[in-house]
Amino acid sequence: MPTEQPLKYKRILLKISGEALAGQQKYGIESEMLKLFAEEVVNVRNLGVEVALVIGGGNIHRGVAGAIKGTDRATSDYMGMLATLINSLAMQDALEKLGLNTRVLSAIEVRGVAEPYIRRRAVRHLEKGRVIIFAAGTGNPYFTTDTGAALRANEIHAEVILKATKVDGIFTEDPVKNPNAQKFDQLTYIEVLNNKNIKVMDSTAISLCMDNNLDIVVFNLFKHGNIERVVRGEHIGTLVTNRQIH
Repeated sequence: MPTEQPLKYKRILLKISGEALAGQQKYGIESEMLKLFAEEVVNVRNLGVEVALVIGGGNIHRGVAGAIKGTDRATSDYMGMLATLINSLAMQDALEKLGLNTRVLSAIEVRGVAEPYIRRRAVRHLEKGRVIIFAAGTGNPYFTTDTGAALRANEIHAEVILKATKVDGIFTEDPVKNPNAQKFDQLTYIEVLNNKNIKVMDSTAISLCMDNNLDIVVFNLFKHGNIERVVRGEHIGTLVTNRQIH
């Protein structure tokens, strides 16, 4: 009888863009997308993996985009943080309908709907088997949810950041626009920072992961079972790491 493949990662932080929740609508939350992602999280949680999530707010409001259109940048960023809270509550509801105990921890205090973020409390929730969702980024303007994800992942000692995308990893160009774009299997953080064509995460987030030796796996969330494949150690997507690979 074959032995089950052991888990490579036992504590992960999954970063999902707000746009992914919109699905084909391009704005708001598409219930089918929400259910799809929630089911993927349930599958890996049932393996015994401790799961934290960060969800962007781009399906509702983007801070930078709002600033370009004339809104004060700080105000626009706070609006974006509240958008992430809306998405986090939606994901919490979807996960709990599937039987998972879930907590939303917000960097901006909104005690009526979410717990304030406290690092030790977050870790304790994970240890008790609860899925935690970090809302409102870092709680500060001028920082993206990518940076918030990198910060929280380091704080809770996650073993990896899983950066969910609509494509199969990092490519030389946008594979949607250029079908001949070449996929990278692995990259170092320095290579990502030095290549202006690679825009998988902002430079602050990348630098934070590099300084703390936290790997990032960029993968396609829309392929069923991909999160499980990553936590079991299967090489999918693109690994961004400090280790030299050439």
